[in-house]
Amino acid sequence: GWMDEGLNENGVKLAHLSGDGMKGIHFDECITSPLKRAMDTVNIVLQDSGNKGVKVETDDRLKEINFGINNGLSYHSGNLPEEEIGKFFSDPFEFPGYEGGERIEDVCRRTQEFLKELCARDDGKTYLVGTHGCAMRAMLNFLYEEPADFWQGQVPYNCAVNIIEASKGDIRLKEKDKIYYDSSYIVDRYKR
Repeated sequence: GWMDEGLNENGVKLAHLSGDGMKGIHFDECITSPLKRAMDTVNIVLQDSGNKGVKVETDDRLKEINFGINNGLSYHSGNLPEEEIGKFFSDPFEFPGYEGGERIEDVCRRTQEFLKELCARDDGKTYLVGTHGCAMRAMLNFLYEEPADFWQGQVPYNCAVNIIEASKGDIRLKEKDKIYYDSSYIVDRYKR
């Protein structure tokens, strides 16, 4: 959710490995969620990929889903109401949201608005965009072959990269959920 925590030790490690794996990719600009964990990730990736000094902007539309009164509660701790959080993973478009929070449709609307605006610039630049798992799936939902499968078979792994190409109004998902680190480092706590 919107709880503003930094990366844990594993997150820092994966960000460094991802940045190292992206050496040779030039980024002109970076736009990220203002949440600390996303900002930490893009800063590490930029530094380790050889893009230190690239301008970093924040955009609130890239934040993770807002869990309202349940922001900060952990799925793994069992503190979230089981029926609703179960629906969040099994049938996200029917997830009712939590008081003061968002539904999946809300996240799709704000993240897709961001992506379409960015792509409409048609400026030939390469952008690094930092966001979160649910927000990323929401942003790309209209580009998937099966948009009804919101999670695309799984919650994205940490530091998963999606490559988008945009030109003259045409937006295409070129690569989905690429990881730049050895798959042995994947921790999938959300298996169905």
